[in-house]
Amino acid sequence: MASDKVSIHGAWASRWVFILAATGSAVGLGNIWKFPYMTGVYGGGAFVVMYLFCIALVGVPIMLAETMIGRRGRQSPVNAMKSLAIEAGASKHWSLAALMGMVAALLILSFYSVVAGWSLDYIIGMGRGDFTGISADGAGAAFGGLTSDPWRLTLWHSLFMLGTGFVIAKGVVAGLERSLRIMMPLLFVLLLVLLGYSFTTGHFREGFDFLFHFDPSKVQDGILAAMGHAFFTLSVGVGSIMVYGAYMPKKASIGATVLTVGVLDTLVALTAGLALFPIVFAAGLEPGGGPGLMFVTLPIAFGNIAFGQVMGLIFFVLVAVAAWSSSISMLEPAVAYFVEKTGRSRAQVTAALALLCWLVGMGTVLSFNLWAEAKFFVFAEDGFHLLQWGAEGGKTFFDSIDYLTSRILLPLGGLAFAMFAGWVLSRDAVRDELSIRSPLLFNLALWLIRVVAPIGVLIVFIAELSK
Repeated sequence: MASDKVSIHGAWASRWVFILAATGSAVGLGNIWKFPYMTGVYGGGAFVVMYLFCIALVGVPIMLAETMIGRRGRQSPVNAMKSLAIEAGASKHWSLAALMGMVAALLILSFYSVVAGWSLDYIIGMGRGDFTGISADGAGAAFGGLTSDPWRLTLWHSLFMLGTGFVIAKGVVAGLERSLRIMMPLLFVLLLVLLGYSFTTGHFREGFDFLFHFDPSKVQDGILAAMGHAFFTLSVGVGSIMVYGAYMPKKASIGATVLTVGVLDTLVALTAGLALFPIVFAAGLEPGGGPGLMFVTLPIAFGNIAFGQVMGLIFFVLVAVAAWSSSISMLEPAVAYFVEKTGRSRAQVTAALALLCWLVGMGTVLSFNLWAEAKFFVFAEDGFHLLQWGAEGGKTFFDSIDYLTSRILLPLGGLAFAMFAGWVLSRDAVRDELSIRSPLLFNLALWLIRVVAPIGVLIVFIAELSK
């Protein structure tokens, strides 16, 4: 039976290692800044309730689907979907969805590595005291100086990609599991240290109110935002969770494990908000959203409060660890696939794929400086241009890759995985993997995977394309 298969790549020692791995995959830059900011903007506690509701209806069902497919197939996502489709008497071309997810993960990693590399630069800067007493103009200039320097960006991009490849090359147990056993507890400890410090700023109540004031009038504006973030935050749609599921022990409960990951992911995001916004308010600043402001607003805050240099250093180490734990999950699906397909060693495959991601990532590096005027997909009066230099409108290389992955490939991948788990796998296979004894709960889980999650993803897909 498919359920008796064993992955050739190895296996997690326990369900808690899978929880660490999946949480590490899910927790990234978005948790540390974007989610807390969205919570404050879209009604505080009202947004948290909406978000948890969307997590339960969209994020968790798709994570269930991915984990179930991965553990049932015990192979890379592409081969798992292919073999399970053939077993079910369906088309082997379902594997194209996993192939699309794998490509999306590599493309995301290519620019994620560049952005994550900024945190490495800021660790050095914080350690040297470069931001002590810095003004808003100075922080903006510092960030602009970093992004305008292709050599600095290339250095940090290269180091981050080397770190990612190093973990993956060592294998599931010696690389992934061993590193995650260190990375994730370190992430939690650093976050708690920042939270503890935020209590001493005298602005904890202000930060708490920003996050949790309950404003029902903003619920309507925040529904789509909550649904979109619930889908994207759990790292579903690219096969990362699926390949991690392939290494999951058979005796572990998929339902309980996935719910734990969803709760931890949300707790990390909320704790980050409680830790960071009191620091921002203590410096007399207004919170803002986006990764760019993470590298402008917070350095000003850390540079103008007591013990800010130490806390800023801890914060950017936290950012780097969170990004690292996410990046390894993006590379693993492709490495597993090409090891199976070519028979080459994991180290060889990792080196080739990491180099490929590095090369594509150089397009993102240059998008902030030398290629800033290179615009793709330009609609002009004289017609459509795939690439036009210095055009009005269009997207930079970085924007193009981000748009393709986040707004097209990820939603389509999540939709395909839910449909495959819900409609292609037999009810017996789903029941065997989920191990839900209650017929009512089983039918509810199947209904969420088959109907509710796909509808939610379609709504996200249409909303994202319309932006």
